Amino acid sequence: MRHFAYLFVLAGCLGAALWLEPVLRVGVLRQWRRLLLTVLPVVVVFVLWDLAAIAAGHWTFDPGQTTGVVFPGGLPLDEVLFFVVVPVCAILGFEATRKVLRK
Repeated sequence: MRHFAYLFVLAGCLGAALWLEPVLRVGVLRQWRRLLLTVLPVVVVFVLWDLAAIAAGHWTFDPGQTTGVVFPGGLPLDEVLFFVVVPVCAILGFEATRKVLRK
């Protein structure tokens, strides 16, 4: 189970943020194109940054705590998912805060 540690953390982040969509009706997931255009540049920049750090030997991942699915260049799937999940959670939190403060 330890090799799913990264995924469990990401699932916890999603669980803590996804309820905002139906309860507060923030509409983030309904505007999926806008969300994609927001998250995609973040994913691209940080994937490239991680790949450069891995290639330079500055950054590694504990294979015991990741799923073992690794892209060329040594980047685990878990890390790529991190670059998607965390921004989505941040956007959900931001939009929920805006909605609550508008009332």
